Amino acid sequence: MFWRVLGQLLNASRGRLAVALIAIASGAAVTTALINLNLDSERKVSAEFRTLGANAVIVPNTAKNGEYTYSFVIGAVRPPPEVVPKDDRVATPLIRESFLSKLGEIPSDKVGLAVPYLYVIANFAEVEGSQQVILAGTWLDQAPKLAPWWKITGEPVTDRNDLKHCLVGRDVARQLGLAPGSTIELRYSDSSGNRDVAFTVSGIVSSGAQEDNQVIANLAAVQKLSRIDGRVGAIQLSIPGTPREVEKVISQLAYAYQELYFRAVPQIAQAEASLLPRIRGLIFFMVALILVLTTLCVFASMAALAMERRRDVGLMKAIGGSISRIVRIFFTEAAALGLAGALIGYVGGIFLSRWIGQRAFHVAISARPEVLPIVVALMVAVSLAGALPLRLLGRVRPAEILRGE
Repeated sequence: MFWRVLGQLLNASRGRLAVALIAIASGAAVTTALINLNLDSERKVSAEFRTLGANAVIVPNTAKNGEYTYSFVIGAVRPPPEVVPKDDRVATPLIRESFLSKLGEIPSDKVGLAVPYLYVIANFAEVEGSQQVILAGTWLDQAPKLAPWWKITGEPVTDRNDLKHCLVGRDVARQLGLAPGSTIELRYSDSSGNRDVAFTVSGIVSSGAQEDNQVIANLAAVQKLSRIDGRVGAIQLSIPGTPREVEKVISQLAYAYQELYFRAVPQIAQAEASLLPRIRGLIFFMVALILVLTTLCVFASMAALAMERRRDVGLMKAIGGSISRIVRIFFTEAAALGLAGALIGYVGGIFLSRWIGQRAFHVAISARPEVLPIVVALMVAVSLAGALPLRLLGRVRPAEILRGE
């Protein structure tokens, strides 16, 4: 009899219940999308931050006096294996280039991309005086991947073994009147004498950063000019993952290679660490707001429904129905409504979360099965909270109903 009466009530109030069902399903859809977004936000935001360039850098681990750190082996002092002492050609210690092969053996999910850099000071051979420029050596086939904001006018250099072409910063090109196809001659001086090299300008780099004042060539060309073979000054890394995962990888590398100094790029790390709590706080606020609005909508529908059912409740009480049983019927109806709305909204929320992911992160937000019980529990709770006006039906007096009052 209980389920029969419940079925009759659902069938008799299809209009009012449809409005409440739409409100619950809509709330469930938005809640599902936001919770999915919250669960994936750390991974998606971290992926977006990887497009901002390197998030870690490796340099020689120098002591306070500016020298490199020594390792103690059987009471003797020896240079660490990955650090080369400074000489008269460079002002700081260098890293052995062979270390890059060790980084290449690390899985890509730990270290996504590693790009070496070697900086030397050169003079413009064709300019009178001692006008200097920073000559940066790197892998020009990989460096633009760590700096997607580079705007190259002309042609990029795609072969890291190309020793004849270079990229010139915007300010350097403006100062010397250079354009793609021009030739630039540089002179490098050290204790062994002067050495000249001529590069063909392949492209002009505009970055809004230090590259605008540099000449950028392949690492092998700069090493050959400066005779600093097999060494680099720094290595920039792009480590995938969340801030915690990035810090974990950096800690593991620092422990394995204590002669090197590993650190996260502070601007990116701080921005990422501060943005994620804000996004989660915004998502929590939006979910809470959606639940309140859904509750109010269900509350309004149930209040109107309670007025319509006064006669039904009066008849139930007149034939001996208890208040607790009557209220239980109505609350079961509300719970069933919340369950149906949650299931419908969950399906719609999956598509909504994917749409949000495509619009915000250009990737699909993964559907999380664990979100379903959360949404069901929330929507059933919202439905029961919105059905509180039905408790007022317990005050209905059968005599008044039977008299038509």
